[in-house]
Amino acid sequence: MSEPKPLSRREVLRTASLLGVSTAAFALPTAAHAEESAFPLDSGLATGKPHPLKYESIPGLLTKEQVAPHYNAHYGGALKRFLKIEQDLDTLLKSDSRLGGDAHILLQKDKVNRMNSVLLHELYFDNLIPKPDAPKEDIKTALTNRFGSFDRWQEDFRATCMAANGWGVLVRDMVNGKLYNVASDLHEIGVLWLGQPLLVCDVYEHAFYVDYQNRKKDYVDTFVTFIDWNEVNRRYHALTK
Repeated sequence: MSEPKPLSRREVLRTASLLGVSTAAFALPTAAHAEESAFPLDSGLATGKPHPLKYESIPGLLTKEQVAPHYNAHYGGALKRFLKIEQDLDTLLKSDSRLGGDAHILLQKDKVNRMNSVLLHELYFDNLIPKPDAPKEDIKTALTNRFGSFDRWQEDFRATCMAANGWGVLVRDMVNGKLYNVASDLHEIGVLWLGQPLLVCDVYEHAFYVDYQNRKKDYVDTFVTFIDWNEVNRRYHALTK
């Protein structure tokens, strides 16, 4: 199987819109977006409501006591803050207040942080499953072609997660079509621009500390055995078809 091709111009515009890059003159029909999107269609970024959680716990990986505060306080808190920022920015833009002041600067910086936090958390929760299946052939082949073998990819992904303070992410770069494991220390720092996330691992301490305390390696090693490969494969297909 050959290296995946970069996205077409149409696909670039669709993903750019999801990243918050202005594409107003080239907006895609809603139906096409809904049919092809690799991202949650009911994301809190679009609905203003929390994206539903598919499970309360993942036996062997995460207890309910770990999942609940992570989903409610950290993901829910990021969404709530984002919605408040949207409201405040709208008010500020419609007012006669000078833009570029301290309040405006703070909102602009925090906006990116919270938007990324919301989306990454949604992808993270969705790409875990209590009863995982084997990796699907398409994504497994793509990982093998890129990293030499599936096991070699997994080793590199675990190392990436250990190197990160915030997120370990498998992404597809929309410019060259290649797959990369990316370490991010904050929601908006270490991000590969135009890197489309296929698999997300939250490695902030709040994601595992209740169950693992400071044993981050145990959490990461266990995480890779509970991946929802149907979901990862679906995202891959949505971005490459």
